[in-house]
Amino acid sequence: MKTITKIILLFLITIHPLFGSLSSRVDTKSVELGEVVTFSLDISGDKIQKRDITSICNSDVISTSSQTNMQIINGVVSKNYTLNYKFMPQKSCQIEPLQIEIDGKVEFSQAIDIEVKAPRQSKDANFMLSLSTNKEELYVGETFELTLTFKQKNGANALDSKFTPPEFNGFWVRSESQAQKTQDENYITTTMIYTLLPQRVGDLKISRAKMEIALRDNKIDAWGGFMPTIRWKSYFSNELSVSVKPLPMGVTLVGDFTINLLLEKDEINANEALNALIEISGDGNFEDIKSFKPYIDSVGVFEEKAEIGESKLSQKITFVAQNDFTIPPFEIKYFDINTKEIKSISTKEVHVRVKNAKPQKELIVKTDDEQIIKNSDVSINDGYDKISIFIALIAGALLGAMLMLLKPLISFKRAKKSSIKEPRVVLAKLLQHKDDEEARRIIDKLEQNIYKNKSIEIDKKALRELLKRLKID
Repeated sequence: MKTITKIILLFLITIHPLFGSLSSRVDTKSVELGEVVTFSLDISGDKIQKRDITSICNSDVISTSSQTNMQIINGVVSKNYTLNYKFMPQKSCQIEPLQIEIDGKVEFSQAIDIEVKAPRQSKDANFMLSLSTNKEELYVGETFELTLTFKQKNGANALDSKFTPPEFNGFWVRSESQAQKTQDENYITTTMIYTLLPQRVGDLKISRAKMEIALRDNKIDAWGGFMPTIRWKSYFSNELSVSVKPLPMGVTLVGDFTINLLLEKDEINANEALNALIEISGDGNFEDIKSFKPYIDSVGVFEEKAEIGESKLSQKITFVAQNDFTIPPFEIKYFDINTKEIKSISTKEVHVRVKNAKPQKELIVKTDDEQIIKNSDVSINDGYDKISIFIALIAGALLGAMLMLLKPLISFKRAKKSSIKEPRVVLAKLLQHKDDEEARRIIDKLEQNIYKNKSIEIDKKALRELLKRLKID
């Protein structure tokens, strides 16, 4: 009986290397956010079809390593492989089974659950990262500030660092301040402030920020000695949630605004460009304010793209007219978050007088009733006189009609010749072609000459060619 048992055991040992196997394991199943997990695959077999694994649990693989062992039992060679993958899981997950072909047969690894716990930051830690906001409930488009704070303990040396900002899905980032550093007896504190505007309704999440710190470390070498190395450790901030409410129907602006219209003057010459500046100041979603361009009959209106600063919007508008005209009020409606009311603000109506205006007169052709003279009372000489008068009247009427038809053409040619000599007229016409690089250069020179009292020379020949190319009369 003992002999049979020994034979069976020897047989199992002999044939075991002939069959491949696959198993998986991790060094830990529960980690804090920012800690690294090592996932290992133990493979035995002769022919292995290796897989290129770059991501585990939706996290990138940080590093890989492998070990290979060979065994020869009764002349049979077997190979054992250990493949190690380091990764940093961002949330609790499951490492799904992997399939690998071993000696022509597909083998599957085991599924492994990983628990990721929120990071714990002690009050006396060497490094701390946090997010805070001045508002947790707000309306769509309402501005608020997000403050990022990083603390480094005095004496805690970092060889290097890598910062990953939070994700602002659903938010508009208006501005980002420069990093400001302060120091007290315990910490060096760095702060950054983001100005944000929510773009949709609901509970919006602001993800964690991450700071990776390179620290000095010691590793035991093969001889039992300590070898200096660099170890990276990740520090995460807290998450934030902001509740965003919808604005009242028909309103897209929220905040507190004032509006003002600035004019160079309220009296100009005919065909002279009049520049106006609309300024909206306050606090709110300036990005959602639409461009101002009024329609005024018989007046050329040219607007420039609005410029938005931290607490101001400004837009330049140019008017060109031949007759007196009126600039209508510019109006905006917004939701006041303090009073919870819809408010409307506007500029005042402005009347502009145009000097040297030549309004068009209606041509009136008047025919006077003529006295009928009896043939018996008219002599032959009188007949000839009346015929001459009639012919003279007809000739005068034709001459007057020809002059009336030629007058606009003559005026057009005069205006065309004088337009190059009038910088404001040229500027007003070129403002429509700011996308043209050559036009933009001449516009810049004209504006400096007109509004900054400079004397920059402009090549008239080049200007004429530009006007011809752009088909500007």
